[in-house]
Amino acid sequence: MTSVGKKLIRRRVVDLSSEDTRFARCLSTLDLIALGVGSTLGAGVYVLAGEVAKDMAGPSIVLCFLVAALSSVLAGLCYAEFGARVPKTGSAYLYSYVTVGEIWAFTTGWNLILSYVIGTASVARAWSAAFDNIIDNHISNFFMNKTTLHLPGVLAERPDFFALILIGMLTALLAFGVNESAIVNKIFTAMNLVVLGFVIIAGFVKGDIKNWQLSEEDYINLSYLQPLVTKSDFGSGGFVPFGLEGILTGAATCFYAFVGFDCIATTGEEAKNPQRSIPIGIIVSLLICFVAYFGVSAALTLMVPYFLLNKKSPLPEAFKAVGWEPARYAVAVGSLCALSTSLLGSMFPMPRVIYAMAEDGLLFKFLSNINSRTKTPLSATITSGLLAAVMAFLFDLKDLVDLMSIGTLLAYSLVAVCVLILRYQSGQLNSPKAMEMLEQNGNEEERVIMNPTVSTTSAQQKETLSLAKLFNPPADTPTALSGRIVYVCVSLIATLITVICVVLTLEVSALKDGSVGCIATLALLIAALLIPTIIIWRQPQSNARLNFKVPFLPLLPIFSIFVNILLMVQLSAGTWVRFAVWMAVGFMIYFGYGIRNSVEGKTAEESCAAGEKPLHQPGLNSGPSAAAV
Repeated sequence: MTSVGKKLIRRRVVDLSSEDTRFARCLSTLDLIALGVGSTLGAGVYVLAGEVAKDMAGPSIVLCFLVAALSSVLAGLCYAEFGARVPKTGSAYLYSYVTVGEIWAFTTGWNLILSYVIGTASVARAWSAAFDNIIDNHISNFFMNKTTLHLPGVLAERPDFFALILIGMLTALLAFGVNESAIVNKIFTAMNLVVLGFVIIAGFVKGDIKNWQLSEEDYINLSYLQPLVTKSDFGSGGFVPFGLEGILTGAATCFYAFVGFDCIATTGEEAKNPQRSIPIGIIVSLLICFVAYFGVSAALTLMVPYFLLNKKSPLPEAFKAVGWEPARYAVAVGSLCALSTSLLGSMFPMPRVIYAMAEDGLLFKFLSNINSRTKTPLSATITSGLLAAVMAFLFDLKDLVDLMSIGTLLAYSLVAVCVLILRYQSGQLNSPKAMEMLEQNGNEEERVIMNPTVSTTSAQQKETLSLAKLFNPPADTPTALSGRIVYVCVSLIATLITVICVVLTLEVSALKDGSVGCIATLALLIAALLIPTIIIWRQPQSNARLNFKVPFLPLLPIFSIFVNILLMVQLSAGTWVRFAVWMAVGFMIYFGYGIRNSVEGKTAEESCAAGEKPLHQPGLNSGPSAAAV
């Protein structure tokens, strides 16, 4: 069992002594920004604003998007630091592998694959439905009586041939070359942004600020326009008709509107300058998406009173209400462009995560084949495309969409955990350029941190744990002991946050009613959470030079973990059951194939057989600093 336990937590060695790659380095910073914006700014921008404004927040939807954007930026900053630290293909899967171990990496990668497959299939079906709607439902009417497969909850009402063809075409595009895919993505993203720009400007021109200041008298005067509207739909009127609770509920829904930027992190080996481009791409794409969501929601609620919005097609109906009905065609074009870039954004990272896992031996080796001419992971691209195409063709995906959320939120949480752990370790991952700069300009202290082979007298002294070292460590630079302390504290923080989120979710009504027992329990848990947080804050951080670092450690990553776990706990029991089934299939593959064929495991065995110390243990057998090169 001890041997199996060590295999589960073994960590990946990332050799950054060479920047050679089997991929084609052809993506610029602009390409990455377009990829992030296209993937994140999907068709939801044309529908989501109406739904949240009408049911949850009213005009304060702009604040919902602000809160959601700030929460998403926390995850984005963590991805940006790892993009600067580990410029390799694999995204959250790789980041977990170099920091918290193989079993967590496999769990992350396996769930990312599921998220991307379901995302691709559901967006392809949405594209097909949107196009069918534009041409007056000719496609659905043609197949309605000719093909029926309906099995409620599993198979769709009819097979979607258009979605199948669409995924096939995009799979061929991705297999043909990343540069060609990036050009197509930039064209559609630009068209989408132009349409959104038109919507925002038109909304501000035709809008009326009085729609943000509605009173009960306005409700009475306008309710005849929609006889089904009730007083509960109006709330209390004004800018915040549903109170703070409405803003927070809306923000939780709007958070998912910013999911997608993580596809940028899979381009580590295809970007020309990944350590600079990935952080810039993530932050700028999130900023552009926030401006777009903020602008569209503001324009929408200025044009039409929030309680009269049409949830299914808010923008076309809003333009109709202000006398600009032909604008619906611009909205239709923008919606198709948004769906196209969102589809490409779901399909682009999927084969790269599969490739990274296969390259490490955790999935079947044939999936790691790179085409010598196109420099793309051909086997992984075709396999993932076939899987997504079959799901889009046959299955009813409504009940599976929430599974995307688990995979994404789990990845966000683990990346935040990895940033928190790795920043406080004595060994660091470094690029050749960083090492060269350090040799020229760095002091002796920095050389010890960034190169474990260099040692000083203080570094060689045996360390012992004491209460004083928890809150007042003697060294100014990370040591093996301080790294272990942080590792344990982060594990404790993650556990406490999970318990707090469960209490907040299950006992929310008791907390609202002022239950003394629930409030006392919550206060004790928060007090317990403060102790490991303060201990981490007191530990020395690494001075390793990176192009980007997450500010305000340890608070930002901890808050990011809290937001992500809270959203995960909100998901239904049925979603967690499906998640368990998917993980059971994944663990069958891992324990049947991956654990025996892991490249990292084979390297360690060869090193031990040769009488050498394995590379992934630079000073500790199982400490978190094992991520160092």
